[in-house]
Amino acid sequence: MTSVENTNYDVLIIDAFYNENLYTEQDMARLRQKKNGGTRMVISYMSIGEAEEYRYYWQNSWRVGNPDWLFSENPNWPGNYKVKYWDENWQAIIYGDEDSYLQKIIDSGFDGVYLDIIDGFQYFENR
Repeated sequence: MTSVENTNYDVLIIDAFYNENLYTEQDMARLRQKKNGGTRMVISYMSIGEAEEYRYYWQNSWRVGNPDWLFSENPNWPGNYKVKYWDENWQAIIYGDEDSYLQKIIDSGFDGVYLDIIDGFQYFENR
């Protein structure tokens, strides 16, 4: 984290987790301070169109088709799986309750969220 802190970038886009630990509000306070004394925004990355097997929510019993919203593995990103993003059970993981991915990001004090794989519909359009 120190190497990022020692910059003067106006915005940082980072993962909400570092070494599997969620950033804290104290971490956010440190990251918001530029080296020159100014402040910046800190945005969290979050994939909404693929489930990632290295995330806290991943369950070892999951396989393609089980749960039924878990689809094929992304050949360009091993360990990332297309999801039927419209499924309520997937949505609950992403933003549906107090233990959701989005809530963890909010509780950590990030200034916003960069949503990735928002074009996931294209994969399913061609099926």
